[in-house]
Amino acid sequence: MTCIFACNGVKSNPIDIGEIDMAENFQDKINLIYLTLSKGHKKIADFIKTNYEKASFMTAASLGKAVGVSESTVVRFASNIGFEGYPELQKYLQEMVKSHLTSVQRMDVAASRYGDEDFIDRAFSADIEMIKATRDGISREAFIKSAEAINNARKIYILGVRSSAALASFAAFYFRFLYENVVLIDTSAASEVFEQMFRIGSEDVCIAISFPRYSNQTVNALSFAQSRGATIISITDGEFSPIAPYATHLLVAKSNMVSFVDSLTAPLSVINALVAAAAKEKHDDVYNDFKALEEIWDEYHVYRTGEEGKE
Repeated sequence: MTCIFACNGVKSNPIDIGEIDMAENFQDKINLIYLTLSKGHKKIADFIKTNYEKASFMTAASLGKAVGVSESTVVRFASNIGFEGYPELQKYLQEMVKSHLTSVQRMDVAASRYGDEDFIDRAFSADIEMIKATRDGISREAFIKSAEAINNARKIYILGVRSSAALASFAAFYFRFLYENVVLIDTSAASEVFEQMFRIGSEDVCIAISFPRYSNQTVNALSFAQSRGATIISITDGEFSPIAPYATHLLVAKSNMVSFVDSLTAPLSVINALVAAAAKEKHDDVYNDFKALEEIWDEYHVYRTGEEGKE
């Protein structure tokens, strides 16, 4: 059994590293081991506990400088509290930032991170990074099974609250070209969510989309859907997300905090791919449906043509 002792040369009661890994939050991790930490490690712990929103975006070197210790001391600290290294600790803290900071706090963090940086360049660069990270990290198996579940579903419920509502609406718009059984859940009133979902069952699929700041409304709806045996496809930003535990199939799409908003470019790309994958299995039906729709659109002048408005 691997244990951790004090780093100041004084042997203390051993701490089971498994206990640290299972701690629910950073405070719990620190409380388990705080008395065994060296003076330098206690400085790091105290700084992070009171400034985690700043620490989450600091390098090991800059964090060390802020508290008056070396970069290597910061790296060893991360290992001592149960992380594989400093990057994993930093990722953990960033998840805390995205989940818990208010909009005002997020603006303050963004201002300290970017300063006078070109926001166009920063936003586009961040989106490119998030799309690449999502492409490389998303489970192909979960993606394929999600498309299969959608194609075999009796009814498809699509749920997204607040900023995620735009993604849910986009998904519903295109899935309705493929299926007659799509229900976009109106989340304007919490009680009405359950009224719209009360018939959901084991033959149905619920596509749930949620990104920071996570909505309790989505979590409650998924708890209900899970109790009814529905297949749940969760599109969210990671395993720390509160909707991840409800997922039959988890599709992780990375997001990045630019200011008080989160970039939703990567999850939009995931939805695009999911619609395309589902449509591929229904190619002939989709082709015939669009052929009929084009005739209707032309007859009723739904879309402008290049000739309209010309003399």
